Amino acid sequence: MAASKPPAGSPFNTAPLMTPSFAQIRFVLPAMVLVLSSACASLPAPTGELASAQQAVTRADGADADQYAAQDIDAARRALAQAQAEMARGREVEARRLALAAAADADLAYARSREALVAAELTQRRAEIAELRQRLQAEDAQ
Repeated sequence: MAASKPPAGSPFNTAPLMTPSFAQIRFVLPAMVLVLSSACASLPAPTGELASAQQAVTRADGADADQYAAQDIDAARRALAQAQAEMARGREVEARRLALAAAADADLAYARSREALVAAELTQRRAEIAELRQRLQAEDAQ
């Protein structure tokens, strides 16, 4: 018995049903480009991240970060400037990354600055308490 070929369209048929031609691809290709470009543009511009980073730098400046956390606030300012430059170039993903890094550095500078201020205030209060104790002991001795 001779082997017969499976009928066209059969799952056992290994020959392609239709060879793709440029006429068929020309309709699929623009659709794929449209889908891919809309997927890339789905993230909004990082204006919120840039504004948050700017606010964080301003907050750290207000806490005397230049004096108490100079390296951290400088890193935040550099990252913010780079983020703004990347945004101007249209490189929004890089701008977002840099803006988030700037905000983190500024928050760290703020925290370190506040820590230094609170530690200085604590030292001052302890000195005042020690002075008051000495006065009380001197009054008791009289």
